[in-house]
Amino acid sequence: MAQLVDKAKGFVADKLANIQKPEAELADVTVGHVGRDGATLAGRVDVRNPYSHAIPVCEVTYTLRSAGRTVASGTVPDPGSLAGDGATTRLDVPVKVPYDFLVSLAKDAGRDWDIDYEMRVGLTVDLPVVGKLTLPLTKSGELKLPTLSSIF
Repeated sequence: MAQLVDKAKGFVADKLANIQKPEAELADVTVGHVGRDGATLAGRVDVRNPYSHAIPVCEVTYTLRSAGRTVASGTVPDPGSLAGDGATTRLDVPVKVPYDFLVSLAKDAGRDWDIDYEMRVGLTVDLPVVGKLTLPLTKSGELKLPTLSSIF
């Protein structure tokens, strides 16, 4: 009996390993809005759904790091669904950065007026039969800071 259970586990594991999964890419991080209390950065995640039906997205978690420090982290609960038929769905991830942290980062930015960053995103989807699956994404780059003339 134990051999039969082990064979069944192996069969299921093999089938689940070869199942198509959504493909996601952290496409861009830009400065969205700058105000008195801080800034909102706009992260964009593009997700391709290989299935013919829509897939619900449970949540999107994010962590933004710069200069070895965590700038912001949070969760976007229930951002919607991924369109079906191989379509690509764009999910926006708003990241709120406090003003005091922006000032300390701006001091570190130096003469080139940009900030090196690393953004980590976890996209959790609910696949039929398989259950919840988290797609980990990471993007590093340079974020150009707005000039004072563009703010005022």
